Amino acid sequence: MKILKIDHLGIAVPSLAEAMKAWEALGFTRESTHEVPTERVRAAFLPVGESRLELLEPTDPRSVIARFLEKRGGLHHVCVLVDDLEAALAELKARKVRLIDEAPRAGADGSRVAFIHPQAAGGVLLELKQAPAGAPGPERT
Repeated sequence: MKILKIDHLGIAVPSLAEAMKAWEALGFTRESTHEVPTERVRAAFLPVGESRLELLEPTDPRSVIARFLEKRGGLHHVCVLVDDLEAALAELKARKVRLIDEAPRAGADGSRVAFIHPQAAGGVLLELKQAPAGAPGPERT
């Protein structure tokens, strides 16, 4: 498994509109916004050098992000970009790493993602991401 970079840090927010006011006041700009119907969230990406912050607003009160906000809020996950998601999952499964996803699922912006259970990463929810085909190299997805 080849990890290319930290792609983004996912931050759960109750309202993208309100969160953007705060982040823009801090000097950040919005790169893009995406609906992710399969996850029942709206995601706004804010560039930070090669990486990004991903602000996640639930679009359904039953979504994972809505439930996360009920308990704590704030930093939700760390996402790393990998070169081959299927190979990474197979390697981790062979190492007996606890996975949430044994197969990729749809992510924002046409990417494919899979999550590693927090118990396998010292309490951190880790997302593996493979950029969509044809996306620019590992430095930008």
